[in-house]
Amino acid sequence: MDKLSKLSTPEILAAIADGLADWRRMAQPVVARYRVPGLGEGAAFVAAVAEAAGSAGREPELRLGPGFVEVALCTVGADGGRWVTAADLDLARTVSDLAARHGLRATPGDIAQLELGLDATDFDRVAPFWSALLTGSPDHVVHGDVMDPAQRVPNVWFQRTDAHETPRQRWHPDLWLAPEEAEPRIRAALAAGGVLVARPDVSFTVLADPEGNRVCVCTAEGRE
Repeated sequence: MDKLSKLSTPEILAAIADGLADWRRMAQPVVARYRVPGLGEGAAFVAAVAEAAGSAGREPELRLGPGFVEVALCTVGADGGRWVTAADLDLARTVSDLAARHGLRATPGDIAQLELGLDATDFDRVAPFWSALLTGSPDHVVHGDVMDPAQRVPNVWFQRTDAHETPRQRWHPDLWLAPEEAEPRIRAALAAGGVLVARPDVSFTVLADPEGNRVCVCTAEGRE
C-alpha cells in the first residue's frame, strides 16, 4: 500500500491497539499528549520529534504548554484535505519511542478536539463567508468544511436544515475525545444538569444543557 494513502478508521484503531497505546484518533489526526516536568524537558522532546519528523519528511503539529507536549499527525492533501496515512503511523511509533527515551508519560485522557457545526440550507453560499471571516480567505473550504490551513480556529462543518423563520439553535459544538474519556465526561455533564438527548451509536452522543443547547460528544470508536 502507498504510504500516503488514506487509512480507514478501523485500520487506524487496529494500529493503535497494536503498539500505539499513546495515540488516539480524533476528527482528522491521530494525537498523543505527554506530561513533561518543565519547559526545558518539553522543549528537548519537541526538538527530538522535530528532528525525527524532518528526517521522515513529515510536518507534525506540535504544542508545548505548561506541563505538556501534544503531537498531532495527519497528511495534508493538495486540496487542503487531511487524513491519516501509514507514514503518519510510522512517525507515531517513532514519537512514542522518543517519549519513552525521554521518560515521558502519555495522558490520552487529556486529548480533545473541538469542531463547530452550523445548520444551513445552502452550504455553497454560507461556507465562503465563514471561511473568509475565520481564516482570512474564502478559499479555505475543503470538501464542504471550513479548514484553516494555519489551524488557528476550529474546523467548521455544515449540517443541512430546512428554511425556517422561528429562531432555534444553529450552532453546536462537536467535542472529540478519547473513547475512554467520553463516558466520564458525559457522566460529569449529566451530573451538572445536562440532559441525554440521543445516542445513535457508541461513536456519537447528543447532550443538552439545562436550557436545551445541544453538543455532540464524538469518538472514533465504531466509525468507518
